[in-house]
Amino acid sequence: MSNYTHLLLAVDFSATNRHVIRKGLALAEAFGARVSLIHVVEFAQVDLSNELVMPQELELDQELLALAESRLQALAEEHGMSEYARHVRQGSTKREILHLAGEQGVDLIVLGSHGRSGLQLLLGSTANAVLHGAPCDVLAVRVKS
Repeated sequence: MSNYTHLLLAVDFSATNRHVIRKGLALAEAFGARVSLIHVVEFAQVDLSNELVMPQELELDQELLALAESRLQALAEEHGMSEYARHVRQGSTKREILHLAGEQGVDLIVLGSHGRSGLQLLLGSTANAVLHGAPCDVLAVRVKS
């Protein structure tokens, strides 16, 4: 197994985060690695029937980002990670996780996997997409929905 130096924990504020965080922190301690957290806010989908983008949409995105930053800070404090780097990004979850991993020189991405099947498996999941596009190792922690 590689000697990891920088772990990126991808969190989504669900109840399953504790499993991902617990696993990530245990690995970080075992390897003496630093840890960063990421949460991605997907773009707000507002159907205006092909109308122009309204200022309210931009305000909504800004409010969602501010809320995510506040929740990520609270999550970090709750788990004793307040000194760890925290990143809130907006866009495609897969793309933003992969971009940050490359940008920060991450050597292990830790995220939750719900073990989806059927149609969800055919359409793909964030964990699967990250696994196949990552510039580094990926640990998909099995979590129950």
